[in-house]
Amino acid sequence: MVESDGIGKSSSGEPGSGEAAQALRAILQTQYLRYMIIGAWALGLLATVGPLLALVWFVGTVAAGALRGAVEKRISNRVGAGWGLVFPAVATATTASWATAPLLAWFSGAEFGHALAMALLVSGYVLVFAQLRSSPRQAIVISSPYGVAAVVIAVSLWGTATFWQFLAVVPFTAAGLVVLVMMTMLREERIRAFQEHQAHLIEELEAARDRANAASEAKSSFLGVISHELRTPMNGVLGAAQLLGATRLDAGQREYLSIIRNSGDNLLSLLNDILDMTKIEAGKMTFDVVDVSVEDLHKRVTGPFGAQAEAKGLNFTTRFEGEIPDVVRGDPLRVCQVIHNLLSNAVKFTDSGDVTYLVRGERLSNERVRFDFAVTDSGAGISPEDLSRLFQPFTQVDGSSTRRFGGTGLGLTIARRMANIMGGDITVTSTVGTGSTFTFSVESDVVEWSRPTAAEAIHAEVADGQSLNVLVVEDHPVNRMILDAWLGSAGHASVSAENGQIAVAMAQDQRFDLIVMDVNMPVMDGLTATRTIRAGNGANRETPIVVLSASARSEDHAAGLDAGADAYLNKPIDFAALADLMNRVHLGRAGLRSTVERPQSAAA
Repeated sequence: MVESDGIGKSSSGEPGSGEAAQALRAILQTQYLRYMIIGAWALGLLATVGPLLALVWFVGTVAAGALRGAVEKRISNRVGAGWGLVFPAVATATTASWATAPLLAWFSGAEFGHALAMALLVSGYVLVFAQLRSSPRQAIVISSPYGVAAVVIAVSLWGTATFWQFLAVVPFTAAGLVVLVMMTMLREERIRAFQEHQAHLIEELEAARDRANAASEAKSSFLGVISHELRTPMNGVLGAAQLLGATRLDAGQREYLSIIRNSGDNLLSLLNDILDMTKIEAGKMTFDVVDVSVEDLHKRVTGPFGAQAEAKGLNFTTRFEGEIPDVVRGDPLRVCQVIHNLLSNAVKFTDSGDVTYLVRGERLSNERVRFDFAVTDSGAGISPEDLSRLFQPFTQVDGSSTRRFGGTGLGLTIARRMANIMGGDITVTSTVGTGSTFTFSVESDVVEWSRPTAAEAIHAEVADGQSLNVLVVEDHPVNRMILDAWLGSAGHASVSAENGQIAVAMAQDQRFDLIVMDVNMPVMDGLTATRTIRAGNGANRETPIVVLSASARSEDHAAGLDAGADAYLNKPIDFAALADLMNRVHLGRAGLRSTVERPQSAAA
């Protein structure tokens, strides 16, 4: 029953609809509290009028409250459309059920009945006026059942001394209600005045903001137009200077031309800075996100500064730390622009010592990485007072008229704002007399952590260009095809046999430079065929033989060599090892056997 301070306004010209609307909203906001209060009143009646009457009153009042709640919800959006009188009528009718409670207590005959009746009567008025304190006229109408109950009680006391005592309570109660209403109205008037003042201030702030935005836009537009317009004649000046440099000039003229070009380049750099600043302020700075090779980015970043540092006698070093992917997503032009500014400042403001560029990578996930691009110099350092204004536009640490270095003071401002747009930041630590470290931190999506290294092609060519005649003894047709194709790619001639018996027959009369012999074959295995070739008097008795086997046991290797083979290769075939053996064929069997002791060889 205790309500909000919402103030309703009539949505139509119907009298009284505004008060009805605000009263209805106040009641709807706390309608569930009424059932708690009904229960409390019923508990008070229970000890005075007995359980039966207390229960009857409770059920009746709850039913009236439920009916009232349903009607209030139904008309809540139609108060200003002809329903302004419905709510007071329904509320007054349901209040009548509440007003029976003081009467039941008064006429109960219980010793505490009169006191309870007075308490209920006064609390009923307070509840109504507290709930509708913003609508006193509505409260007077809706609380009228309590007035009827008070009149009934007064009539019952007519002619007794208690009658005047009862009437004396009326002004006391009325005064309390008036104070409640007046205090509420004053408080709400103050709130309304504060809200109006606040709305006025907000309007003024919005107007000031609009004026500031308009001024900023005008400034940015002016600078953008001027920088664009100045670039056209500057391009003409620089272009003419380049053409002039291609003509015959004496030493003095070339010096003057160099001054023109250097001054023009500096002015063009200034125009570019102003244009970038206006784009950033206008929110029109564009970023082209593409796949970027970190290695290529590193070369683009550091390329110009190694020579500049060397020309000043500085040591320029680069380092990598942490987990650094091969390919990431980003705008290489903007990243280079930020890092170039840091490196340029480091080289410019360092007279002697070192400039170090560090790239640190931190794996955040398989798809995300954090980069820290740190530039450390051994320059003069920056004091804590100067650090606070380091990133302000058009500001330099040395702002005196005798400063050694030129510039607009826009570089770091543009670099940091670009870093912020990319979701990163630039931080700085510095010690006067020792140097400074500027760190550009940014996160990026990872495309590839490591690029697959392309396998180097293994060529079968012999060093002196000699073409070999090779006998391939292999029972598996796929393996024969692969060996024949690999040998043929280098111009070698190859002949195939599918088992040892066929190989022995072919080796009897036809001369080969090399025999590649599989071990496990049908009809005749490779070791038997090797022994047969070595024991005979055929054309290939001293031809180098390389045996192939899927077994990697040392005893199997020894068995192959004991059978007369000169080298042993495991399957799958290591073509690099086979190519090495082929380059030793001209040394004879001893040349192949010498590879057995080499640990890097695949031969055993």
